[in-house]
Amino acid sequence: MHILQPKITKLKPTEVESILKRYNASLSQVPKIKSTDPGLGGEIFQVGEVIKVERKEKEGTKTNVYYRVIA
Repeated sequence: MHILQPKITKLKPTEVESILKRYNASLSQVPKIKSTDPGLGGEIFQVGEVIKVERKEKEGTKTNVYYRVIA
């Protein structure tokens, strides 16, 4: 992993359920990312898995979290 690459983690089914409930959303409403996307850092993910992307701001004081479904 490169220092500028965001941290990517695969979520467990219980975590996905919790996130969807918190945002009152369905899995089809979560933004998608291709499994071949170079931003995934060469990690292998299966279609339908949900990942969490943690990206730090320039100052490093705040971390933004994004959720994506592998398509």
